[in-house]
Amino acid sequence: MNIHVAPPRLLPMLAGGNGIPPDPDAHQLEPKLDGQRIVALVEPSGVVLTNRRGGEITGTYPELAGLAPALAHHAAVLDGEVVAFNEKGQTSFQRLQRRMHVLRPPPALLIETPVSFVAFDVLWLDGQLLIDRPQTERRRVLDSLSIKGPAWQTAPVLDATPDELLDACRNLGLEGFMAKRLDAPYQPGRRSTAWSKIKCGRRREFVVGGWSTGHGSRQDSIGSLALGCYDAAAEEAERRGRPQQLFYVGQAGSGLNEETIGQLKRLFAQIAIPTSPFINPPKAGLHHAQPILVTEVAYTEVTESGTLRQPSIKGLRTDVIATEVTWDEEIAACFPDQLRGRGGG
Repeated sequence: MNIHVAPPRLLPMLAGGNGIPPDPDAHQLEPKLDGQRIVALVEPSGVVLTNRRGGEITGTYPELAGLAPALAHHAAVLDGEVVAFNEKGQTSFQRLQRRMHVLRPPPALLIETPVSFVAFDVLWLDGQLLIDRPQTERRRVLDSLSIKGPAWQTAPVLDATPDELLDACRNLGLEGFMAKRLDAPYQPGRRSTAWSKIKCGRRREFVVGGWSTGHGSRQDSIGSLALGCYDAAAEEAERRGRPQQLFYVGQAGSGLNEETIGQLKRLFAQIAIPTSPFINPPKAGLHHAQPILVTEVAYTEVTESGTLRQPSIKGLRTDVIATEVTWDEEIAACFPDQLRGRGGG
């Protein structure tokens, strides 16, 4: 008698490293995709999609239902990214924004903005949990599934050195690539240094703590967003016995379009607050908001005063929890007094 074993719901593993690792030969290199992280639970009877936080979003990407027959009667849990491609064949997070907030996209939107699921890991297959197996073995299993179709594909393994890839992605305008330790297991829901992001430019999530009005046509509207990041994740703050502190790192208006501004107006009307959520609020007047929105921002560098240079909004990240958006070493170094204060928590 065949006993049906349902695929487990697992949270995705997150990269905990940044930059080229000291032992690149011990790593597998893959392109860094500019999309929405997805875990796909695939059975012959259908597909269930969950986001980075474990929430179900199956209805957002109905074209991925075809994964079920594509896997030829296998049942699998796949980790990957849903992406939208631009005219140059590059993944475009801005284009994906048209889809990732729509729970039941109409047929016209499916045609106008098609998406693809790019699988880069397999966590469970036909009743076998694979997360304790090394990266190399999981990759062999993934390749054996031959995931390739009209709205799904397998992420390539890049055959080049990190320095060669950095030159190539800068020339092509790509975001970067990932380095994954060949002997590393998969750690669901955890951030691990076994995976490293290697970026050609600087780009990351920030918390929105308010907004300011613009100039010209935007003088009565949203001109820029006030950005910040926390000094510690919620769990770390609880362990040290002190609340999280949100640090202001500047404002960004570039990249805001009318569609995003309209969405933000509706949200700010619901989450406006009278005082600043930042521990170091700017002198310029802001309209304040509960720090629950997250946006992805590209920027050139962090100034000595701890503000972003030439920031540009890339889109809202509804799949990221604001309290998990913490500063990195570069931003933290701009606030040495606060860093010293953390030691006594």
